[in-house]
Amino acid sequence: MKEISDSLGMVPLPENEVTTLTKVPASDSKVENADKDYEYARENFYNVIEKGTYALEEMLEVAKASEHPRAYEVVSTIMKTLVDANKDLVSMSDKKVKDATPEEQAQGTVNNNLFVGSTNELQKVLKDIRNDDD
Repeated sequence: MKEISDSLGMVPLPENEVTTLTKVPASDSKVENADKDYEYARENFYNVIEKGTYALEEMLEVAKASEHPRAYEVVSTIMKTLVDANKDLVSMSDKKVKDATPEEQAQGTVNNNLFVGSTNELQKVLKDIRNDDD
């Protein structure tokens, strides 16, 4: 590995920056599983995008130094892959928001209401609301 990095004029990543895969524990609920899968996939997207950005920066240095057309082709491919990964991440987040139940969507909603009137008028309004719900 050292020979490759020396020949490319690059410094290898330290061992502690290598990502290891972890086993995702099983869950009883399908909704919990879907939420965990979403978070796991989202975290993987972040990792891929970060590592891809690092690889792009390093490959740009190689392309500049070598001025070889193939190196620039690789840079172009990495850029397209990163753009696609970012689009997929945004698409995944949009789908999660669209698929959220009304209860999940309402959790983020805050309503501040102010009633101006007498207690008697407020009681009439509340009574009308209760009758509409029945």
